[in-house]
Amino acid sequence: MTSISFDPQRADLTLGIVGTGMMGRGIAQIAAQAGIRVLLYDADAKAAPAARDYVATTLGKLAEKGKLTAEQVQGTVSRIEVAPEPQALSPCHVLIEAIVEKVEVKRALFAELERVVSEQCVLASNTSTLQITAIAAACKHPGRVAGYHFFNPVPLMKIVEVVDGALTAPAVCDSLAGLAKRMGHRPVRAKDTPGFIVNHAGRGFGPEALRIVGEGIASFAEVDRILREGAGFRMGPFELFDLVGLDVSHAVMESIYHQYYQEARYRPSPMSGARVTAGLYGRKSGRGFYGYAEGKLQAVPVAAAPKWSETAQPAVWMSSRDLGGKLKGIVEKFQAKIDGGAKPASGSLCLVAPLGTDATTSALAEGLDPQRTVAVDCLFSLEKHRTLMTTPVTRADVRDAAHALLSSDGVPVTLIHDSPGFVCQRVLAQIINIAA
Repeated sequence: MTSISFDPQRADLTLGIVGTGMMGRGIAQIAAQAGIRVLLYDADAKAAPAARDYVATTLGKLAEKGKLTAEQVQGTVSRIEVAPEPQALSPCHVLIEAIVEKVEVKRALFAELERVVSEQCVLASNTSTLQITAIAAACKHPGRVAGYHFFNPVPLMKIVEVVDGALTAPAVCDSLAGLAKRMGHRPVRAKDTPGFIVNHAGRGFGPEALRIVGEGIASFAEVDRILREGAGFRMGPFELFDLVGLDVSHAVMESIYHQYYQEARYRPSPMSGARVTAGLYGRKSGRGFYGYAEGKLQAVPVAAAPKWSETAQPAVWMSSRDLGGKLKGIVEKFQAKIDGGAKPASGSLCLVAPLGTDATTSALAEGLDPQRTVAVDCLFSLEKHRTLMTTPVTRADVRDAAHALLSSDGVPVTLIHDSPGFVCQRVLAQIINIAA
């Protein structure tokens, strides 16, 4: 077989896309905007024309906002053509499939495409979880097959994972990396493992968040709020599930779990499977973990915090096991009486700052009364959000006093139930463990 590669900068480059859902449409848009001829094919005869119209509408809206000229829109749309049948893809220099995430379906498609395109044509899979070597196994020339994983929404998520299979020719991924740059995206070379880089690391984000909610530690909205405001994530995991579509995310979770031979860290949650069955996909179905009105997320109301002036205002005792003195630094700003004894007085509110343990364990380890103990997560900054954790027997008046005190400067506070590692610590530890 002749050398497999293509010049990503050639003026007459032709790119084929098989599968015209949101991913296929996004790839078509950025390719056409980069001056590349795009051929769209979908097994559903109505899907490819609809995809072209969708891109035209999207670009038209950008023109209305002054981000594109009418000439740019017209030129881009003119470069997107509909391929009525697979044979019409024969001129392609590179083909990207963006179809259902099933290895046997992708294998069959690639075997069919090999009979249509030239020997030099590169076949790229937009799979998010499946191994490229497995997809290429049915091809006569597996050296032409590589992974090319984009992220939704493609025009905004300017990164693409470029993956060599076991038999991928070296020049193939070099060409795909160059193509990514031409389309304004950053190529990241990834190993051929289930989930590659992003979806692999993401097992510590979404699945762990589902476990936290499933264990009754916090609600989905509380988990989102804690991770977004407290840990600095741009979106919470449940907001992300709704954006991507839980049907897609759950399939990813199951795929990675089974490909890693049921590794416990990757175990999906029954909760997500049940919600998929119910059609609660997220934005695209109009209802997911959140409700949506005219495409806009409807925020879950947060109850007002109690006021310190309306509580019993107990003296505050703080554990010396305080990471960097963060807790002490915050509490001393407030007008509260500090209990500075080695052990707390009988009526004092006891604040602890555990790392990796729960409030109950921390209270018992320091000889404190669990009924008067509240834990504070001090792993991250306490300037934007504070997470408090009660023991199963923390008194309501003690809980309310801690809540009132630590929110008295206007910083949001979230109360959660007893759990080793709070929310931020659990999620961060899981991400690091998986990355390691």
